[in-house]
Amino acid sequence: MNPAQTTSQQPRQDSPHKRADARRNHERVFAAALEVFEEFGLQGTVPQVAERADVGKATVYRSYPTKEDLVEAVVRHRLAELDRSTAPVLAEAEPARAFETYVILLFENLARDRLLSEALAEGRSSRNTGPLLDRLAALMDQAKTAGRVRPDACPLDLRVVLCGMCLQLINFAERDPALWRRYGELTLQALRP
Repeated sequence: MNPAQTTSQQPRQDSPHKRADARRNHERVFAAALEVFEEFGLQGTVPQVAERADVGKATVYRSYPTKEDLVEAVVRHRLAELDRSTAPVLAEAEPARAFETYVILLFENLARDRLLSEALAEGRSSRNTGPLLDRLAALMDQAKTAGRVRPDACPLDLRVVLCGMCLQLINFAERDPALWRRYGELTLQALRP
C-alpha cells in the first residue's frame, strides 16, 4: 500500500472517534450549562460554561452558535423536567385542585432554578415559557369552573401576580424554597374568590 492511500484512509478511521468526542463534548457543555444557568441565571456566561465543561469557548459555540441558543435549550430542558415531575401529581389531583398543586410545585422548582425563574419573571409568552403559561391558564380555568378561582380572573391577572412574585423574589436574590412556596400560596390567595 502506498503512503497516499494510508493518509486518505486515516481520517475515515478517526471519524467515529471524532464524532464520539464531539458528542461527549456536547453533553459536557450542556451539563455545564444546566449548572451555570441554574446558579447564575441569565448572568451566566459562555466562558463560565466552557470552564465548567473543561472545553474551550469555541467548543461551546460549535454546539450553540449564540448564548441565546444555549439559554433556549436549557429552558426547554428545564420545562420538560418540570412536566415530567409534575405529571404524576397532576394526574392524581382532582381537577379543581390541580391548579393549586401545580402553582405550588412550580414555585418550589423556581426556587432552585434561577434561569427558569428569570424566564418566567419576564411575564411574556415566549417560545419557551408560552406553553407553561398556557398550561397555567388552562388549569386556572378549570379551578375557576369549580369555584376555586375568582370568576373574573383572566390569564393576564395570573401573569401579573405569578410573574410579579417571581420577579420580586429574583430582585431580592431570594433562593429559600420555603419562602418561594409561601409566595406560591400568596399567588393562589390573590386569585381566590
